[in-house]
Amino acid sequence: MDAKIKYDFSGKLWVSAGPGGWHFVSLPQDLSKEIRANMQWQAEGWGRMRATAVIGESEWDTAIWFDKKADAYLLPVKSAIRKKTGVKAGDVIKVSVLV
Repeated sequence: MDAKIKYDFSGKLWVSAGPGGWHFVSLPQDLSKEIRANMQWQAEGWGRMRATAVIGESEWDTAIWFDKKADAYLLPVKSAIRKKTGVKAGDVIKVSVLV
Protein backbone atom coordinates (compact mmCIF):
# COMPACT_ATOMS: atom_id res chain seq x y z
CA MET A 1 0.00 0.00 0.00
CA ASP A 2 1.39 3.40 -0.99
CA ALA A 3 1.53 6.09 1.67
CA LYS A 4 -0.55 9.11 0.72
CA ILE A 5 -0.84 12.63 2.09
CA LYS A 6 -4.38 13.72 2.95
CA TYR A 7 -5.60 17.23 2.18
CA ASP A 8 -8.96 18.40 3.59
CA PHE A 9 -10.72 21.45 2.21
CA SER A 10 -14.08 22.93 1.24
CA GLY A 11 -14.89 24.22 -2.21
CA LYS A 12 -17.74 25.08 -4.53
CA LEU A 13 -18.79 22.42 -7.05
CA TRP A 14 -18.86 24.02 -10.50
CA VAL A 15 -19.63 22.99 -14.07
CA SER A 16 -17.15 23.41 -16.92
CA ALA A 17 -18.31 25.49 -19.84
CA GLY A 18 -16.75 22.94 -22.19
CA PRO A 19 -18.52 20.03 -23.86
CA GLY A 20 -19.89 17.34 -21.59
CA GLY A 21 -20.63 19.58 -18.61
CA TRP A 22 -17.92 18.11 -16.37
CA HIS A 23 -18.30 18.97 -12.68
CA PHE A 24 -15.24 20.04 -10.68
CA VAL A 25 -14.17 21.36 -7.34
CA SER A 26 -10.99 23.46 -7.32
CA LEU A 27 -8.42 22.78 -4.66
CA PRO A 28 -7.39 25.93 -2.78
CA GLN A 29 -4.36 27.64 -4.29
CA ASP A 30 -2.25 27.20 -1.15
CA LEU A 31 -2.84 23.44 -1.13
CA SER A 32 -2.29 23.27 -4.87
CA LYS A 33 1.03 25.07 -4.55
CA GLU A 34 2.11 22.72 -1.75
CA ILE A 35 1.16 19.63 -3.77
CA ARG A 36 2.86 20.98 -6.90
CA ALA A 37 6.03 21.93 -5.01
CA ASN A 38 6.39 18.61 -3.23
CA MET A 39 4.84 16.04 -5.54
CA GLN A 40 5.02 17.35 -9.09
CA TRP A 41 7.42 14.48 -9.86
CA GLN A 42 4.38 12.16 -9.63
CA ALA A 43 2.50 14.06 -12.32
CA GLU A 44 1.69 12.31 -15.58
CA GLY A 45 0.67 13.86 -18.90
CA TRP A 46 -1.23 17.16 -18.89
CA GLY A 47 -0.43 17.74 -15.20
CA ARG A 48 -2.53 14.75 -14.14
CA MET A 49 -1.83 13.28 -10.73
CA ARG A 50 -3.45 10.11 -9.43
CA ALA A 51 -5.47 10.63 -6.26
CA THR A 52 -8.18 9.22 -4.02
CA ALA A 53 -11.08 11.53 -3.21
CA VAL A 54 -13.64 11.43 -0.42
CA ILE A 55 -16.92 13.30 -0.16
CA GLY A 56 -19.08 12.25 2.76
CA GLU A 57 -19.05 8.46 2.90
CA SER A 58 -18.10 8.12 -0.77
CA GLU A 59 -14.50 7.36 -1.70
CA TRP A 60 -13.17 6.79 -5.21
CA ASP A 61 -9.95 6.56 -7.19
CA THR A 62 -9.54 9.48 -9.54
CA ALA A 63 -6.99 12.09 -10.57
CA ILE A 64 -6.48 15.80 -10.13
CA TRP A 65 -5.32 18.06 -12.96
CA PHE A 66 -3.32 21.26 -12.63
CA ASP A 67 -5.04 24.22 -14.30
CA LYS A 68 -2.48 26.92 -15.11
CA LYS A 69 -5.16 29.59 -15.54
CA ALA A 70 -6.59 28.97 -12.06
CA ASP A 71 -3.15 28.16 -10.61
CA ALA A 72 -4.85 25.26 -8.83
CA TYR A 73 -5.60 21.57 -9.15
CA LEU A 74 -9.08 20.54 -10.28
CA LEU A 75 -10.90 17.49 -8.95
CA PRO A 76 -13.56 16.06 -11.27
CA VAL A 77 -16.66 14.81 -9.45
CA LYS A 78 -18.44 12.18 -11.53
CA SER A 79 -22.20 11.83 -11.79
CA ALA A 80 -22.40 8.65 -9.69
CA ILE A 81 -20.66 10.39 -6.78
CA ARG A 82 -22.83 13.52 -7.09
CA LYS A 83 -25.97 11.38 -7.01
CA LYS A 84 -24.73 9.24 -4.11
CA THR A 85 -23.72 12.25 -1.99
CA GLY A 86 -26.60 14.51 -3.05
CA VAL A 87 -24.38 17.37 -4.17
CA LYS A 88 -25.05 19.66 -7.11
CA ALA A 89 -23.35 22.54 -8.90
CA GLY A 90 -23.09 25.59 -6.67
CA ASP A 91 -22.90 23.59 -3.43
CA VAL A 92 -19.93 24.19 -1.15
CA ILE A 93 -18.71 20.72 -0.21
CA LYS A 94 -16.16 19.24 2.17
CA VAL A 95 -13.59 17.14 0.32
CA SER A 96 -10.56 15.06 1.21
CA VAL A 97 -7.97 14.33 -1.46
CA LEU A 98 -5.19 11.83 -0.91
CA VAL A 99 -2.15 12.05 -3.19
